[in-house]
This record gives sequence, C-alpha cells and structure tokens, in this order.
Amino acid sequence: MTYFGFLTFFILIPILALAIFIIWRKRKGEFKSNPKFGFTIGIHILLALLYTTPWDNYLVATGVWYYNPKLVSGIILGFVPLEEYTFFILETLLTGLLWNILANRISASENFKPSGRLRVVSVGIALIIWLAAAFIFLSHSERLTYLSIILFWALPAIIPQLAFGADILWHQRKLLIWTILPMGLYLSIADSLAIASGTWTIDPAQSIGVFIGSLPLEEAVFFFVTVTLVCFGVTLLLAKESQIRWLEIKKTFKRSSARMSDY
Repeated sequence: MTYFGFLTFFILIPILALAIFIIWRKRKGEFKSNPKFGFTIGIHILLALLYTTPWDNYLVATGVWYYNPKLVSGIILGFVPLEEYTFFILETLLTGLLWNILANRISASENFKPSGRLRVVSVGIALIIWLAAAFIFLSHSERLTYLSIILFWALPAIIPQLAFGADILWHQRKLLIWTILPMGLYLSIADSLAIASGTWTIDPAQSIGVFIGSLPLEEAVFFFVTVTLVCFGVTLLLAKESQIRWLEIKKTFKRSSARMSDY
C-alpha cells in the first residue's frame, strides 16, 4: 500500500463522507456549526505542521521510524516524505469534522463549576509525567526511546491547555470521550494495516516491543495523543466558558498593568 493510497482510503474518503454529511444536515436545517469553527481548524492545521515537523524529522533522521522509499512519491522535505506532512493536515481536519458533528449532538450542562484545584492537579500530574519522559529520553534508554519522545514532545502542548481550562475540558468530557476514543481507535487500526503492508516501520530496537496485533503500543499512544491535542484545542477555543475566562484574564492583566504603572 502506497502512502498516498493509505491517505486516500483511510483519511481523505472519511473526510469527504463527514463533510457531505454536514452539508446535507445543514441543508435540512438540522446542523448548526460555530461560525469560528473553520478558523479554529485552520489554526490547528498550522500548529500541527509547525509543532510536529521538527519532531517527526528527528524520528526519521534517527531511525525511530522509517518508510519504504518505493511506496512514497519521492518528494522529501527534510527527512520526511510529502505524504507525512499531508497526513498532519488531514488527521487534524478529520478529527475536527468528527468533533463538529458530535458537538451538535452532545452538549454539556449549563451548570459549569470553575475549579482551580482541578487545573493545578492536572498540570502537576502532566508535569511529573513529562519530567519522567524527559529523563528517560535524555538518558538514552533505547527501548524506551519512541515512547519517551512522544510524551516529551506532546505534553508541553497539553500542559498549557490543562492550565487554562482543565475544568472546562472536564465539563465537556462527554464530547471529548466520544470524539477521542473512536478517532484514536480508528487511526490506530488504520496505522496497523499500513505497518502490516510495509508502508512504514517502527524500529524494534527503539520500541518497548508491546504490540496490539501488528501495532506497536507507541503508535496507539501517538494517535490518541495527537487526537487529544486537537480536541482539547478546538474545545477550549470554541467553549463559551473559555471566552469568559479569557476576558477575566485580560481584565486582571490590565488591572495589574495599571498598578505597576502607578509605581
């Protein structure tokens, strides 16, 4: 299976199916989309490209994962084939479309309870995991290379999301669970088929060697982490609770600036 064949069958066709479903529901007047949704997804696509590109190039350069040169287009940017960059874009779009559809069906209660404690605790846990991953990665423990570098890379993006709105995310937990679980599972299954067909390979020496079928555990972690990043980001940018919190932060900052200027 070529990489573009994988993208077409497993990513592009589902994107088209979800887009057609949304258009059909809109024409029937049964679908309401946040007017900022398109802009939000565009921002996340840009962030996915900027944030993932250096990390993914490092993985290929160090042989953590490698692709079959006969199954890619031959257009290489850095160390990574063009198809990989295309995947960053399409995975973000696919995840966003599913989130948008489910957001029309799953709504959180109006009784939102802010919780600074939840934000602090969740950040603390994530920070501990990140420090452990950083230690393992920097200690050059070969078997844990892939797993540690996934967490080392992903958590610095997740921690600010938790710091700003872990309580908002918890309030929207039903929407997040019903988006993250099926999307993470779907992408993991698709990835296992690509690995089985030889489209790309994970270096056994840099993997812990735990498999779910033909899927290395780290690949499942990667897909669930990336889907989580997108879902957390979209939810926080579009939630009304986030808008209220952001205004409060701006007011606090202005008051602090005014006090500083008095001195």
